[in-house]
Amino acid sequence: MMQNLTPFGALRNAARYVRCFRDRIFVIKLGGELLVEPSVRAILVEQVAVLVSFGIKVVLVHGGGNQMDDYCKALNIPTEKIAGRRITGPQALEAAKAVFCGTQVGLLADLQAAGIPTAGLSGVDGGLFMAHRRPPVDVVPDGQTEAVKVDFGLVGDLDKVNTELVCHLLDGGYVPVVAPLTMDASGQVLNTNADTLASALATALKAEKLFFLLTVPGLLEDASNPSSLVTSATPGELKVLEDKGAIKSGMRPKLKAALEALNQGVHSCHLVSGTKQDALLAEVFTNEGSGTLLVLKHEGA
Repeated sequence: MMQNLTPFGALRNAARYVRCFRDRIFVIKLGGELLVEPSVRAILVEQVAVLVSFGIKVVLVHGGGNQMDDYCKALNIPTEKIAGRRITGPQALEAAKAVFCGTQVGLLADLQAAGIPTAGLSGVDGGLFMAHRRPPVDVVPDGQTEAVKVDFGLVGDLDKVNTELVCHLLDGGYVPVVAPLTMDASGQVLNTNADTLASALATALKAEKLFFLLTVPGLLEDASNPSSLVTSATPGELKVLEDKGAIKSGMRPKLKAALEALNQGVHSCHLVSGTKQDALLAEVFTNEGSGTLLVLKHEGA
């Protein structure tokens, strides 16, 4: 077991993974709730610095949902979510622009202070993400069995990912940090789920791994019990958990995004704590990991 290794044994064990992942691309999606507290950001930045020092190419995609909720509340802008996804009216879109910019600048400053060259982007920069406004769709709200028709407003569904600018930055030694805004062909800016963008970007970049960093240890069989961690799962096993009611609210778009990435060639997806010290490094550099590993099928199956 990892805890019985000497410090040098641990280094040798980690070196196997370093050799495997050097020059590979990791896409890491950070929930906005992880970027509020400076102490939590410090935990994240320290781990990203280790990955970069080992020659891993890192792309960060961040949200800002919690900050946006607070911003909208302060300005009396209505907030409505269905099945973990936000309805975005014109006022909410302006709030998203302001919040994502502020959230990103704080993260960029922390990364730069840690010696990590960074570049802040939105999905509008370089035509990174082209989208169209989502038409009304049928959605099954949490706790219900019947679908309802929902108009999500100024929310974008992706049409195209152009990785040219991101690849240019990666080749130059930068860590791109991407905010979840997209645009349509007319220039209309759209709010787009950050989990969806991270999945699409990981697919387009042919990333080795896609991470979703959370405030919980990973996917929990019982959301109220942190010790009920699901250490690994396949799509079929996730369907069983969903049928049992274990997958709700914001976890639903994350798992949908993860499955789309896996089906499009991303080797593995990981749900990992973003608040626990070194949880991301343990997930990358140890056999045991620390969170939930999602794969199309288990090894040897």
